[in-house]
Amino acid sequence: MREFAVPPVVTVPDEDNTLTALWDAAENHPSSILYMRSHDDGATWHDVTAVQFREQVVAAAKGLAAAGVQPGDRVALMSATRYEWTLLDYAIWAAGAVTVTIYETSSADQARWILEDSGAIAAIAETAEMTEMIEGLGSTEVKHVWTIDGGALDALETLGADADVDIEARRTSRGTADLATIVYTSGTTGRPKGCMLTHGNLLNDIRNIVPEVPGVLYDGARMLLFLSLAHVLARILQIAGMESRTTIAHADRTRLTAVMPVVKPTTLLAIPRVFEKVYAGAYQKAVDGGKGHLFEKATVVAKEYSRALDKPGGPGLGLKLRHKLWDVLVYKKIRAAVGGECTSAVSGGAALGPELGHFFRGIGIVIFEGYGLTETSPVLSLNMETAIKVGSIGRPIPGTALRVADDGELEAKGPQIFPGYWNNDAATAEVLDADGWFKTGDIAEIDDDGYVTITGRKKDIIVTAGGKNVAPAPLEKILDSHPLIAYALVVGEGRPYIGCLISVDGDMLPDWLSRRDKDPATPIADLVDDPELLAELQAKVDEANQTVSKAEQIKRFRVIPVELSEDAGEITPSVKVKRHVVMEKYSSEVNALYDAARDDAKS
Repeated sequence: MREFAVPPVVTVPDEDNTLTALWDAAENHPSSILYMRSHDDGATWHDVTAVQFREQVVAAAKGLAAAGVQPGDRVALMSATRYEWTLLDYAIWAAGAVTVTIYETSSADQARWILEDSGAIAAIAETAEMTEMIEGLGSTEVKHVWTIDGGALDALETLGADADVDIEARRTSRGTADLATIVYTSGTTGRPKGCMLTHGNLLNDIRNIVPEVPGVLYDGARMLLFLSLAHVLARILQIAGMESRTTIAHADRTRLTAVMPVVKPTTLLAIPRVFEKVYAGAYQKAVDGGKGHLFEKATVVAKEYSRALDKPGGPGLGLKLRHKLWDVLVYKKIRAAVGGECTSAVSGGAALGPELGHFFRGIGIVIFEGYGLTETSPVLSLNMETAIKVGSIGRPIPGTALRVADDGELEAKGPQIFPGYWNNDAATAEVLDADGWFKTGDIAEIDDDGYVTITGRKKDIIVTAGGKNVAPAPLEKILDSHPLIAYALVVGEGRPYIGCLISVDGDMLPDWLSRRDKDPATPIADLVDDPELLAELQAKVDEANQTVSKAEQIKRFRVIPVELSEDAGEITPSVKVKRHVVMEKYSSEVNALYDAARDDAKS
């Protein structure tokens, strides 16, 4: 059993909570700009200082208290990522209550389960449609519902204006041991479980990270948040912004192209798919302009330069000169697409391929890849400024111990580990042992320097008919890096060989079709047997196959006739494939992978 631990750099006082940093900023740095707020869909922005934000938080908190919300009560928050989400989250905490997050894309059945299971007594919804859905559930304990688009903030301020409520007493009544939020897992299988996270879980996690990335999170930095704040990854970065007084701007992910030049973020939070699309978009633009070959040369130099940074002495003079040339011709244009001032990014939620990591570092945007789960608040490991190994998920963050059990499963211990699942002691006992070690469910390796690499998901390990154990994640990660591939799903449980289902990226397909003089509006269903498409995908499959043994190689693949989506229930809100759903829905495609083999054997 290999174990690696890093001592903490910060000890969180028992009396602190997630509001401590806000009150400190308002008292000692009142003019610090905590947020950039848009009122007209991103066209114009204005600054919100620490003291202004605290005033708004207190006003909303008084309204919640006046409505009957007591310390420890659960208040649900269902909204897309926006300024009001953050404001109301802090207001719920200031009232002494617990925030229960609901994805804005959740169905009525999912919302009902979360509201009933958590026992939420109030809810705040973004739109009238969401409010109507919550009010129509009937069976929950929710007594009040406010609508953000319907003036929730004004209504709460009016409600609390003359209320005899001591918000200072409420907010100081919460300490590290008290519950801050319940975040329901997105549920790739079964009912979502409510992960209880305390104020101490969240603060220990982020306060031990901020000192390790001083060039990313600092007073004056600008961070763009567009991932769902219902997911704990975006949520911890929200808290990180407060702890470091980094300015945060919220944006709808569909308007990033318009928002980035205005906000000019110095850092981004994104999932690997976003970085893949940035790269693919830049490459496509170069191809359309007849400069695809130049972009490919620039890509080679960027990766070479990044790898040289890890070697003694760094890049040589010749490489520096070539890098400088391509920076003028190519790299600065890509940086301009993300606002022109972005020098770093945080990636989580899934594995980022090393080739992509080296490319972005080579063009001047260092991606700090990390790892964690909702149950771990979420960060367990991170590539930090003084300790980067591209392709890994970094070393344990300070205060955290990681170990690989005898069966290969990664286990974790630290103050950010949750106390358990809400109303579910049995599920808690399955993942937390008596000594506080949490079973992540991921298969991993830890090298001599403490860098961790995830090699697969324990429950996703495929055992072929021949008894070969195959981890699908490494193959899928390589395939997913192709611009045309939205999602790859490696299959083969109990089958004679490994196969793969491929979901084509609907955003990238029209350009690909146009370059081949085909109708860009051609639906995916009409292309599942297209020779040119299959040839291009086969080349990527061949590339992936070179990284594994012959028994692990993909022998056949099929294109799914539609792009997998969250709306169809195939993708979670945190952009993970619901493997069991896809396998069941497209069982005919899976069977066809092996029917073809039987037909070949007969002929």
